[in-house]
Amino acid sequence: MTRRIKREIYIHQLKNWPRFSWDHARVSARLVDVRHRQGRLIGRMETLGFPLRAEAVLQTLTEDVIKSSEIEGEALDRDQVRSSIARRLGIDIGGLTPADRDVEGVVEMMLDATQNYEKPLTARRLFDWHASLFPTARSGMSKIKVRAWRDDKKGPMQVVSGAIGKERVHYEAPAAEDLRHEMKRFLDWFEGDSSTDLVFKAGVAHLWFVTIHPFDDGNGRIARAIADMVLARSERSPQRFYSMSAQIRQERKAYYGILEATQKGNLDITNWLEWFLECLGRAFARAETTLEAVLRKARFWEKHAATAFNERQRKIVNQMLNGFEGKLTSSKWAKLAKCSQDTALRDIEDLVRKGVLAKEAAGGRSTSYLLARIT
Repeated sequence: MTRRIKREIYIHQLKNWPRFSWDHARVSARLVDVRHRQGRLIGRMETLGFPLRAEAVLQTLTEDVIKSSEIEGEALDRDQVRSSIARRLGIDIGGLTPADRDVEGVVEMMLDATQNYEKPLTARRLFDWHASLFPTARSGMSKIKVRAWRDDKKGPMQVVSGAIGKERVHYEAPAAEDLRHEMKRFLDWFEGDSSTDLVFKAGVAHLWFVTIHPFDDGNGRIARAIADMVLARSERSPQRFYSMSAQIRQERKAYYGILEATQKGNLDITNWLEWFLECLGRAFARAETTLEAVLRKARFWEKHAATAFNERQRKIVNQMLNGFEGKLTSSKWAKLAKCSQDTALRDIEDLVRKGVLAKEAAGGRSTSYLLARIT
């Protein structure tokens, strides 16, 4: 954190804060479109049988947890995230990978927000989420306050970029001494307002919370969890078939750009809501890819129902079906399966003979493999 370099006026310093307004004519048409696409996606997913629907939820939540952390520059192990979610939701995925405390904490927060969406949002609940995100009370190498609002002892809460001495301040949050009052107003509105469409409310809540920035760290992830909670309320369902965080991760530069512009603007948040709704619409479109992956996985195992797999083969094939990153080589197989290079090559050649794997056409120093096309 660094001291403010130049004076900026932020929306929380304006006289009428936090009386947000927006151009209803501009955003209403987008809301109608988003609501239609939301209903169509949920309807399509609900036509799936229970196993496929559970797999779709598992994939969506896994992506949501991983991408929300990636936005903040933190990389989580996909297998650990997937296993932690599956165990908590009672979904059978075979062997479970033990999860680290930081993974368990992020999963715990996300599932509490989406599975218990009807429970009121309170300061205590937010403190619990924060403690889940930072089980060691550290962010990287820094000690932080947990289960409490920040105190600004190290200076004002600022979002900065650039080298030391050439920092650019993107945003400065309200002073710590105002946080109790600011958060009370936010939470009173969150549970008391019933006039705002819940999809709109998700966008407003996200902006409002991240503008207050009440914690030493984790504000972005908690803001996105709050938005997911409101979207779950809008659908009256704990089942998640799309990931707003995954879409925001893909549009990270635009996300931070519109946040900064809004926080340095006035209380008319039309542009923010337009972007939020458009991003949500693209998240629905992205969910179609998740659905195709789930159906592809179902077709794969249906086709190979009579094919014999050993434990290593089943594990690696499932990883490939769940979104394997990079190319599969015998060396990578050996590392993932914790076996020798010779054993890995025998496993692979066996699956090639059975028509499960195929060699990639491209040459190179190492032969790579992919799943054979399902017809």
